[in-house]
Amino acid sequence: MTTRSGRHFLQIPGPTSVPDRVLRAIAQPTIDHRGPDFAELGLDVLERVKPVFGTSGPVIIFPSSGTGAWEAALVNTLSPGDRVLAFETGHFATLWRGMAEDLGLEVDFVPGDWRRGVDPKVVAERLAEDKTHSIAAVMVVHNETSTGVTGRVPEIRAAIDNAGHPALLFVDTISSLGSIDYRHQEWGVDVTISCSQKGLMLPPGLGFNAVSEKALAAAERARLPRSYWDWTPILEANQRGYWPYTPATNLLYGLREALLMLEEEGLPAVFARHDRHAEATRAAVRGWGLEVLCADEREYSSVLTAVLLGEEHDADKVRHIILDRFDMSLGTGLGKLAGRVFRIGHLGHFNDLTLAGTLAGVQMGLELAGVAIDPGGLSAALDLLRTHPVNRPERRSEGGGEQ
Repeated sequence: MTTRSGRHFLQIPGPTSVPDRVLRAIAQPTIDHRGPDFAELGLDVLERVKPVFGTSGPVIIFPSSGTGAWEAALVNTLSPGDRVLAFETGHFATLWRGMAEDLGLEVDFVPGDWRRGVDPKVVAERLAEDKTHSIAAVMVVHNETSTGVTGRVPEIRAAIDNAGHPALLFVDTISSLGSIDYRHQEWGVDVTISCSQKGLMLPPGLGFNAVSEKALAAAERARLPRSYWDWTPILEANQRGYWPYTPATNLLYGLREALLMLEEEGLPAVFARHDRHAEATRAAVRGWGLEVLCADEREYSSVLTAVLLGEEHDADKVRHIILDRFDMSLGTGLGKLAGRVFRIGHLGHFNDLTLAGTLAGVQMGLELAGVAIDPGGLSAALDLLRTHPVNRPERRSEGGGEQ
């Protein structure tokens, strides 16, 4: 095995690079998950995570992937044969549909072109047609990781309200939480689904459900089978800082550290940083003469950019060249986008120089793959970074020199 110098550039849209201070937190000795020290950790984490979701209500944490958090949202609130409204916005929305069908739900699936998010007008039309209110839930992906499209959740909530429909609103924030402005409570979301390995800067292994009072009431009526995913025993144990089974203790250490990092930077600054890096990335793509997959500028993602290549080029070849030559991983095209796009992740523990290095590697890889581009793309991104600096508090001088 060949040893390569420097750090690998992990520029997929999750899992993201884990900060050193989070890794150090995870490396602490495991403690008794029934003891008082763990209860202190549990209560602290359960409270600190709420602002990231934009809620004062409960956030349920599972030892799981994001897929597990999807299932938890469905089985806790719905019954066999319930209708749900879902939308083909990309690969992960399609997977969520499949899960709902596997669980015995009836899915009304609105087709899409994988370049746009959920159309609030279509939500309004579908719910207006549902005179008997047989649709129990609306399922939407906030940020579709396979396409780089961010849905307009407040407009979707307004469409549901304007239709006077009682359907629950489920939102997948797996690749947006902690990176893009999100407000579970203000936007009237009933279950927000997320996970640990993207904007929260952790390894995979934690799934989340933020839940509304309406969702908790639905859980009392729901009849889909549930055991491991059942909210009730978890919420009861969480009141004392515990879980009803063995929790992921060391990941909770890491979560506390990651939440402290987000608090120290400030969520508005975190969101602005991601917006700025996304804008610089799109400037590079346009400068190269290539196309951003997202077709509606209102829905540009601030955590990843999917780049569409012409049919004469293989996006996976570009990715393989970049990995081999520059030790950088980019996201592959998923599902119907396989071979047609590559995805640049710019989220989590990330700064200007990381982005500059990422885009330099992409530009060199495109040129080596024989893709005709304008080499001014990188300069366009650097110009934006240079002329739109981040406002930061001044650092005190370090070392022993004169002040």
